[in-house]
Amino acid sequence: MDVMSAIEQRREITSFKDQAIAPETLEQLVRAMYLSPSGNNLPSREWIVITDRDMLNKLSSTTPYMKWLEQAAAGFVIVGDSALSKYWLQDATIAGSFLWLAATSFKLGAAWGAVYHSEDTEESKQRESYVREQLNIPESLRVVAIIGVGHPAHEPAPKQMYPPQRVVSYEQYEMKEE
Repeated sequence: MDVMSAIEQRREITSFKDQAIAPETLEQLVRAMYLSPSGNNLPSREWIVITDRDMLNKLSSTTPYMKWLEQAAAGFVIVGDSALSKYWLQDATIAGSFLWLAATSFKLGAAWGAVYHSEDTEESKQRESYVREQLNIPESLRVVAIIGVGHPAHEPAPKQMYPPQRVVSYEQYEMKEE
């Protein structure tokens, strides 16, 4: 599948079949993250691949909004190193985007579980601490997200988008009508 097709077909999938991801496909997903760009080409983002069902079940309690992780075949915990690069959050987020598009290209579904919460320091601390405890992640790393991946339980409906004019300007910013 070409990248534009993956972008157009990408959906958030929160219901998965009880089916493992082939090891070679799992390695390709890891490779997609590894090849994602990072500021100054620094390894400011890392990830932990989880396929153990018990651990996926535990991680589903990170927030009330990640119960879908109980059905996912794999979870990718993305962490960022704020001491290594000021672009840690962008780098980690881009790696997650590469993972999501690669998953789509393999006809897999994915869902993004936000752990880092930039607007609520206490909520972020609680979520990150929970994941750190489960996976032995050092305090020096920020836990950005957990992306659950698996075989979709059903084909999602086509995405309904707002008109491109709502978010696109050319040459200078144009005020949008509400």
